[in-house]
Amino acid sequence: MAKFKPGQSGNPKGRRKGSSKVSELRAKLEPHADDLIQTAVNMALGGDLQALKLCLERLLPPLRPQAETVKLSALTKAESLSDMGEAILQAIAAGELPPDVGRDLLTAIAAQMQITEGDELQKRLESLEGMTIDQK
Repeated sequence: MAKFKPGQSGNPKGRRKGSSKVSELRAKLEPHADDLIQTAVNMALGGDLQALKLCLERLLPPLRPQAETVKLSALTKAESLSDMGEAILQAIAAGELPPDVGRDLLTAIAAQMQITEGDELQKRLESLEGMTIDQK
């Protein structure tokens, strides 16, 4: 059996659309969709809690939690990322900020710190490369 070449797919066109088991089942159910939906609605109206749950879940998808906008005046006064982290920790301890929101803010500050460190390293490297070229 021949091996595939690195970087080349064994099936460049990919899987045919509708070739999965789910697609096959959908195709079989499609002609009966209206009757199935009406049956589920009738069962729900008749007191079947599972059918009711199914119908309601389709009408009203579950809400995703969303954090409210947070305004921390201490962050605008912070002079460094460390100061911002300290202000967030104090706000959590004082009950002014939910712990999960504080965690997300601290994660964002850590990411910003990594970006800043990367920028500084890049500048230093470019400076060193410039120095070695000038010295030659």
